[in-house]
Amino acid sequence: MLKGVFKAEKKDGTIYYRSNIVYKNKHISLGSYNTENEAHKAYTEAYDILVLKKHNFENAFTSKKTLDFKRLVSLYNFRDNGMYIKTPIYLKDSYFSYYLDDKTELKFDIDDLFYFSSHTILRRGSHLFVNDYGMQLTILSRFGLKPYSVIGRDYEFNNGDIYDFRYSNITIKNLYHGVIIQTTAEGEMYRSQIHINGYIKLGLFNTPEEAAICYNKAVDFLKENGKGRNYPTNYIIEMSPKVYADIYTRINLPELILLKS
Repeated sequence: MLKGVFKAEKKDGTIYYRSNIVYKNKHISLGSYNTENEAHKAYTEAYDILVLKKHNFENAFTSKKTLDFKRLVSLYNFRDNGMYIKTPIYLKDSYFSYYLDDKTELKFDIDDLFYFSSHTILRRGSHLFVNDYGMQLTILSRFGLKPYSVIGRDYEFNNGDIYDFRYSNITIKNLYHGVIIQTTAEGEMYRSQIHINGYIKLGLFNTPEEAAICYNKAVDFLKENGKGRNYPTNYIIEMSPKVYADIYTRINLPELILLKS
């Protein structure tokens, strides 16, 4: 066998070849290949990166490689930063980059390194998510945003880069269910709404907390009247029970919700 190559056999008897390399006492799998030559080429590419240090990370993806893209990122990061991470992460000075491909770089704060080093980011259309305990969680959920949050309405990227997920770059404009920011002649207001065979406007408020409480009151009303739909409830932990109760009491629901319920 060529160096770095190991012959293996599938359950159906098909022969294939595994490629491996040892660097700094760590055994690294480089993937499985159909031919011995392909497996050896993968080993040679890894040897050039780790041992001979032939290439810089900045121009690592300009030519076609036998090694898959994600393994290349992991190898360069191990060589340059001394940490082997299975997901395609490359450590920078004060943050890290997670590469979906050679043209898509996601930026995160170091605080998120442990999480994303053990969770693979997947992409479906424009949605980015991870599989976590059998559930698909959007990247935005780490910032407290709802899966259906809309950029520009519920949050925004301060520098305009939609792939920069560092906390300082994200401004959250709305965290509550049933609350929408609405621009009026007086400035930004908060519209409370609920969906019952179409959206019903519940009221317009000066603060998102008031709008969220109005939505909660509508949910309570629907549940009291036997509506089986599982409406989520807003939790406003920074508000005292007395203040919450005062706002809740003085809010009047529109007659339309009475008719539709």
